[in-house]
Amino acid sequence: MIGLALRTWPYMKPLLAHLILLLGLAGIGMVSGMAGIFVGADLFLNKVLVGEKLQPLQATVLFVGDEYVTNDPRQLGESGENLKADEGISIDGASVELDPEEQLTSDQRRTVRNRFILWGLAGGIFTTLLGFGSWYYSTWIWQSVNQNLRVSMIERAESLSLRYHDQARVGDAIFRVYQDSSMIVNLIQGAIVSPLMTAFSLLFAFAVVIAFDPLIAGFALIAAVPFVLLLIKSTRRIQRRALANRVANSNLTSHIQESFTAVKVLKVNGSEPQIHKQFDKDSNRALDAAYHLRLDMVLLTLVIAFIGGILVIGSEYVLAHWVVDERETFLGAAVAALIGFAIWNLAAFEIARGRIESVAGSARFLLGIWMRMQDLFIALRRAFDLLDTPLEVTESSTPLPYPDPIQSVSWNQVSFAYDAEASPVLANLSLRAEAGTVTAIVGATGSGKSTMMSLLLRLFDPDDGEVCINGIDLRDLRIDALRQNCAITLQKNVLFNETVANNIAFGAGRVSRSEIERAAEIANADSFIRALEKGYETELGERGGKLSAGQRQRISIARAVVRNTPILILDEPTASLDARNEQRVLANLASWGTDKIILLITHRLSTIQNADQIALLEDGLIKETGTYDELTTRPAGRFAAFAQSELIGDATRSVS
Repeated sequence: MIGLALRTWPYMKPLLAHLILLLGLAGIGMVSGMAGIFVGADLFLNKVLVGEKLQPLQATVLFVGDEYVTNDPRQLGESGENLKADEGISIDGASVELDPEEQLTSDQRRTVRNRFILWGLAGGIFTTLLGFGSWYYSTWIWQSVNQNLRVSMIERAESLSLRYHDQARVGDAIFRVYQDSSMIVNLIQGAIVSPLMTAFSLLFAFAVVIAFDPLIAGFALIAAVPFVLLLIKSTRRIQRRALANRVANSNLTSHIQESFTAVKVLKVNGSEPQIHKQFDKDSNRALDAAYHLRLDMVLLTLVIAFIGGILVIGSEYVLAHWVVDERETFLGAAVAALIGFAIWNLAAFEIARGRIESVAGSARFLLGIWMRMQDLFIALRRAFDLLDTPLEVTESSTPLPYPDPIQSVSWNQVSFAYDAEASPVLANLSLRAEAGTVTAIVGATGSGKSTMMSLLLRLFDPDDGEVCINGIDLRDLRIDALRQNCAITLQKNVLFNETVANNIAFGAGRVSRSEIERAAEIANADSFIRALEKGYETELGERGGKLSAGQRQRISIARAVVRNTPILILDEPTASLDARNEQRVLANLASWGTDKIILLITHRLSTIQNADQIALLEDGLIKETGTYDELTTRPAGRFAAFAQSELIGDATRSVS
């Protein structure tokens, strides 16, 4: 727990000055509050209600004359026998008679009351303003710290290779970033600030109890023994409950995310009852985990509250007897010039009882903090597990300048497997693509075409061999420079609930409207975009739901084109396009990309007929390369067989 707490320091450090100021404000508020409680209790209970005269400092604060000030040596903390108010006492061997009428008059008591109320109102206003200001200020600080951690987690998640994301559940990552990371706020409040303030309050209350009488403090120490034993006994159980609760809620979040992502599939297949059943099961599992965690906390709190109640009730019984006997307090004479606690009286009883209740309450509150800390640190451990996930794709310590202009891209004896124990997807693969050419990569589903492009973008690193630009290994280049110079259209057209213009410009930085419109023209999308209700300012809805599949695909192509990068990767770019739109888009791309390296991944033979180079990928190897005419006329060629099978498949699908 200490190690995890120390790891949060980098996220708090930028706000250190604010944290110190906040703690200072909290300390001022606590000291002022304690002083107000002591002085206020004595003024109201002993002076206003009982009519005892004031201590000298009290008279000064209330702006009243010496006639309000007591001359009773006992109330001033001077030595002497503890006598009744109408008896004499002996001070330094001399007999002194007390005035039995040394009481505040009715008018004086009203004056004290009224000025006490005025001070109370002023203190209340000050406390309210300080409290609200501190609350607002602290909320800003806590959320800023949480923001620092969340940003770091997102940056880490985005830096992890696709190998990690292929194996991890999206919902779990969402839960860790959104829920588990928020526990850093509770760490500051619940494991640092609140425990420090509560411990200070506990120690202060305990010191006050000792000042009144050490015997009562001894009772509190005895009561602390079962408290500590219960704490030790229950900690591991609470930790197990907290982990089960976090895992159950993470699984529930993952299920919700997966259900909404596949909502169209669920509706088409009529799978709603099955999904509802699974959701109900996951939700009840999360509910049970949360219930058992809180049940353990409540039961433990009840036991501690029972022990604290016995301490308070037993102490009150003893204190009441001391008040009746007018017993001297242990250190009351030391503060008698400020407040009249030299002997046990009503105010002393109330203050002492309040501090004993504070000791019991602070102990119970610390127990609650300790139990919540178990859940808190379980959550933080899950958050830091994401941050601790090793990076597979790392930045070079001495990166080389990105080559300009780009002349070639090559895969040299590249091997890659998604799992060390699985068969490799690529095995000793080699291919070279030149600037100003279109290279089409074809092959059956699962042959490794998309994996080749992922290696070019350094979403993975090859297990063996190297991927190069102008002969420079990609691992020697800066990752951001590499990806800034590559644009890609994916098989799944990912659009956002934004305008058409913003969707096209996504990831391109600052681009003008004319550049956006030019990219749309190349993608053969300009005409249908202008036909929309608001043209380029039309909101596309969730995942571009207002557009057809072909329109979404052309928007994705325009997004890649507008970036104007020297390398363009088209992954099944025309799969949703009819033949006419396909040919127009391909012709536009060929005319636009005369100085670029265009890599085309597709199953459609019509898409690749005009490619400068076609590479057939089978079993992780490039089996054949050449132009369309060369490959289709090659006797017993593998590409010719592949093309024939694709033609038969297309014909079958057309008949269906």
